[in-house]
Amino acid sequence: MSELFSNKWINELKELWNSTPEVSDKLAEINFDSTIVCGFKDKDKPSCVFVVKNGKAISAGLYNGEDADWDMRASQKDWDKWIEKPLTLTSMGVAVAMGKLKFVKGDFAAMIKNPSMAGPFVKSFSLMSEISKRVYS
Repeated sequence: MSELFSNKWINELKELWNSTPEVSDKLAEINFDSTIVCGFKDKDKPSCVFVVKNGKAISAGLYNGEDADWDMRASQKDWDKWIEKPLTLTSMGVAVAMGKLKFVKGDFAAMIKNPSMAGPFVKSFSLMSEISKRVYS
């Protein structure tokens, strides 16, 4: 169905991330730097990588062994569901508690308690939904 986590997809996310003040500007306020990878729970390695410096996405592409600060995994079915209906703060907590969204790396509990990080993180899931509408419609 989708080209989720393809090079084209992750670069669309990069573009949207940088043009969404609720994400990039809010993270710049806290000097957020991170290497984020995403993929599927049934794979050994993540599919794509996304590098953020001072809130802005500076690079994105297919995963090539980069050392990640955050590694998020879920099944294809769950990612597709969240692309259609983005996670909220509450539904994200439920997804993590039920093991549907797995953080292989990164401290979800600390992040979600920090409003400066939680808001932009949740917003990034709605950006994923926008990619679906832009790229695949």
